[in-house]
Amino acid sequence: MPTTRQIIAKQVKEARKKKELTQAEVAEGAEISVTYYAMIERADPKANVSTGILAKISKVLGITIKI
Repeated sequence: MPTTRQIIAKQVKEARKKKELTQAEVAEGAEISVTYYAMIERADPKANVSTGILAKISKVLGITIKI
């Protein structure tokens, strides 16, 4: 069973690719670093993602993240 991080990572990555955005474009729109955004997409355990950051990413991608 996938972890919450993996579920979020999959949704975010798929939405980004569907919108044909780069990681840099999403990161800029969400006001976070590209490195941090990439960690989120990889489900890196070091990326402690707050609900505020998820809300910003969701807004940029135009999605609702479902866990």
